[in-house]
Amino acid sequence: MAEQDGATPGKTPDDTRRKKSNPMVRIGLIAFVAVVAVGAGVYWFLTRNDIETDDAFTAGRAVTIAPHVRGYVTALLVNDNQFVHAGDLLAKIDDRDYRAARDNAAATLDIARAQAAGAQFGLLVAQKDFPGRLIAAQGQLLSAQAQEFRAETDYRRQHAVARAATTQQDIDYATAALQAAKAQVLQAQGNLQVAEPVKANISNTQTRVGQFDAQVTQAQAQLTQAELNLGWTEIRAPHDGWISQRNIERGSFVSEGQSIFSIVEPEVWVIANYKETQVTHMRPGQKVDIAVDAYPFLNLRGHVDSIQLGTGATFSAFPPENATGNYVKIVQRVPVKILIDEGLRADVPLSLGLSVEPTVYTK
Repeated sequence: MAEQDGATPGKTPDDTRRKKSNPMVRIGLIAFVAVVAVGAGVYWFLTRNDIETDDAFTAGRAVTIAPHVRGYVTALLVNDNQFVHAGDLLAKIDDRDYRAARDNAAATLDIARAQAAGAQFGLLVAQKDFPGRLIAAQGQLLSAQAQEFRAETDYRRQHAVARAATTQQDIDYATAALQAAKAQVLQAQGNLQVAEPVKANISNTQTRVGQFDAQVTQAQAQLTQAELNLGWTEIRAPHDGWISQRNIERGSFVSEGQSIFSIVEPEVWVIANYKETQVTHMRPGQKVDIAVDAYPFLNLRGHVDSIQLGTGATFSAFPPENATGNYVKIVQRVPVKILIDEGLRADVPLSLGLSVEPTVYTK
């Protein structure tokens, strides 16, 4: 009969009903659900202003080092990943050609200076010489005019006296003397005309002085360039950092602008690509906790430095053309720059491009 009624062997129907209606089980379930709900609510309340992302990486300055001059590398003084200080000598290029060019430029400058000095002395002489020539020409003209007057007087006297009182030879002499005196007057007038533009002649000399001075300036510039080229044969570190991507060896030939290695500066920050829906309450200056995947033991703290005025897609090589075809809305990412304030260790340098997980506290 019991088996037919569906009852469990050894238990009466009253026992089964009492177990099913036990209020402690129901209370326990309700309490568990309530605790979970309260815990979830408290967690949400405490973390509602914490904005985190796993799309974040370390960033920094990596400066490409390239020579100013071409030539063969005669000395390489750094190794891969070596730390260098600003001003340290990194490599040397064969400088023999550049030394010769420097010496040639120095000699050219000396010649130009000597020519300029000679022109300056010539100007001082011209300032006295041309006025003196004018005075001399004026004196020669007066002397020639006096000779002409005397010759003309003799000529008239010879033609005025009776033929018996003179000779044909004296008449001929007087005529020749008059013609010679007139020729001397013309010559003196020509010399005076040549000597008259005193200011123009002095200005011409001054122009030549200016030309030689310009040649000195040009030679000085060439010497400066030659000295710069010679100095650039020594490649020095522009700032502190680690050598990276070294691609030269001793004996390699390098050209101007060729990348030979990079220097990564010690300063490191974080670029976090937050969703556009996460930056609503994000502002510069807010505190940030940063977890580094490579070094879980580092507890980095920082602050929001700036928010890029453009999404990542805007500055990509091929920005989207949303005005064509069908449009599908995609949540965009906004790069946020985060500066690290504390937690860094000298024995654990952060490489560029490491994955990190920053958490921004918006309030």
